[in-house]
Amino acid sequence: MLIPRVLLRHQITIEPYLGDTSKGPKYGPATTVRCFLDEQTRSVRSPGGEDVTSTSTAYADPGTAAPTLSRVTLPGGRVTRVIQTKQRDGGGLPTPDHVEIQLE
Repeated sequence: MLIPRVLLRHQITIEPYLGDTSKGPKYGPATTVRCFLDEQTRSVRSPGGEDVTSTSTAYADPGTAAPTLSRVTLPGGRVTRVIQTKQRDGGGLPTPDHVEIQLE
C-alpha cells in the first residue's frame, strides 16, 4: 500500500549529491518530487552516529532517490540538505509504504 495521493500536497526539488570536487560539492540534475512535508524540528541520528537537528521531514513514494547530503529546495524556497533517507516498508501490512527524507 502506498501513501494516499491526496496526502502528497507538496513539491520539493531534489538535487542528488554526487560527491566533492575541488570547487565544492557536486550535485546531479534536479528532480521534482511530490511529497507530504512536515516542517517540525526534532533530533535525529545521522548515518555517522551524531545527534543532529532536523527541521523538516518529507514523506514520498517508495523508490524516491535522495542520497545523504543531497540539496533540497522546499516549497517556500528554503534550500536544505538531506540528513538521511529511510525506506519504510510495512512488509505486507496495511500501512503506507514510503520513503522518509530527514532534512537539515
